[in-house]
Amino acid sequence: MPVVTVAEPATGPQEALLRRAIAWFAANGVGDTSLRTLAAQIGTSHRMLIYHFGSRAGLLTAMVEAIWRDQQEFLESLPREAADDPYDGAWQFWVRLADDRAFAPLFFEMSAAAMQGHAWASSLRTWIVVWTDRLGQFFEDVGHPPAQAQAQARMAMAMTRGVLFELALTGDRATADATMAAFLDSTRPSRRAG
Repeated sequence: MPVVTVAEPATGPQEALLRRAIAWFAANGVGDTSLRTLAAQIGTSHRMLIYHFGSRAGLLTAMVEAIWRDQQEFLESLPREAADDPYDGAWQFWVRLADDRAFAPLFFEMSAAAMQGHAWASSLRTWIVVWTDRLGQFFEDVGHPPAQAQAQARMAMAMTRGVLFELALTGDRATADATMAAFLDSTRPSRRAG
């Protein structure tokens, strides 16, 4: 069963249940799955899920937050300052997203829920802002003027989502990697005209 990577070790019953729920949702989708159905699938009772998370919305909110924490921790761990080529960190982040075959379907389902106004998925709006700001700083650090760096960041976010979406649909990793490599190369200040 594919599993969305969650870096933190299970530290207690709540974290262990959350990990199992994330793995199941990643493999099967969230849809309108009830706590009773989920509980039966992950080997617990719906009462335990209610005890630990309060409600279905509470569990889904915890899932979104756990996945976000994992992505943020990975971003923080990238050795950008030590790398000879700062673009290596961007490439490593892409490889992590692409390697985790369960991330894209779950991310896009959560995104659709956020677009439909589901409160449990609303923090995805924060993800977009934080990642865009982080990418803007990256592009500024590698030599783009601030306004151009912000535009590059928005394009990079759109490109990454698009390529990840296509990869999830087609499974064509070679094309996805080639597309991302070409895009990253096109954003190097030294390769740009003018």
